[in-house]
Amino acid sequence: MLSRVADSIYWLNRYVERAENVSRFVEVNLNLLLDSPEGMTQQWQPIVLTTGDLPLFQQRYGEATAENVLRFLTFDAEYPSSIFSCLCRARENARSVREIISSEMWQQVNAFYLMVTEAAEHLRATDTAALFHFFEEVKQASHLFAGIMDATMSHNEGWHFGQIGRLLERADKTARILDVKYFILLPSVRDVGTTLDELQWIALLKSASAYEMYRKRGMHRISPQSVADFLILDGEFPRSIRFCIIEAERSLHKITGTPLGSWRATVERTLGRLRADLDYITIDEIIQFGMHEFLDDLQTRMNNVGEKIFETFFALESVIEMAS
Repeated sequence: MLSRVADSIYWLNRYVERAENVSRFVEVNLNLLLDSPEGMTQQWQPIVLTTGDLPLFQQRYGEATAENVLRFLTFDAEYPSSIFSCLCRARENARSVREIISSEMWQQVNAFYLMVTEAAEHLRATDTAALFHFFEEVKQASHLFAGIMDATMSHNEGWHFGQIGRLLERADKTARILDVKYFILLPSVRDVGTTLDELQWIALLKSASAYEMYRKRGMHRISPQSVADFLILDGEFPRSIRFCIIEAERSLHKITGTPLGSWRATVERTLGRLRADLDYITIDEIIQFGMHEFLDDLQTRMNNVGEKIFETFFALESVIEMAS
């Protein structure tokens, strides 16, 4: 497969998944504001901080008010990771590989793009009810795209590149959504174990569509340790970090089909080590290490996997090396 085609399918899926996860990311705080006691300070800056783009936000908007943060993360055309920007880039990537993807995939990306574009023109950041509806539409459109891709595209190299893009993006954003808890969800240590604390963890689970599966696994008590265990280390829930890494590694092996020691070995080792660490670490060890520190390190390692994938499959140097 041409590196250009693989790159476009990979980023098409990353951008669609990123749009969905940004909507979940913002929804965490919106849900918490509805459940929080009256008079509790609204904290929006930590949300931008966890994206890693606080300096850019401050340069463009200054104060981290609800309206500014919502506009920045949702409709800002100059912010590369806003929902609007993600759909613009997803559509351009889909356009460049129309001869490879199915017509149904192209139609869904187009419909998704038009829905977000229309919302960007008419939706106000102060209209909370409309925002909730919009974020739900974003999630449903992303799910529909993934389902259409599964059902209408041959599960060949291109499909596996798309899977890796989607899964790495999902794992990264699950880590970031969980990390939000340690920035904004707990205003005081006095609230640990209270009803407010439990409501906040439930909102977090719901933001990752994890609440029902968490309950169905027999977890009747909501605790920070059990929620983190489920979202990080569960091997069966599709939005857990470990599940995403396991499936990404499986798709990578389908693409390479080569033993270690080949020109692809670096990316396989990088992803394999991350998967092995998640297979054997326990939630107690994570908490002892420090939840925020662990998640921060995890995001760095996943970014490194993304860089190795680029160097191995998409960069011109790799293509020349493979051909020689």
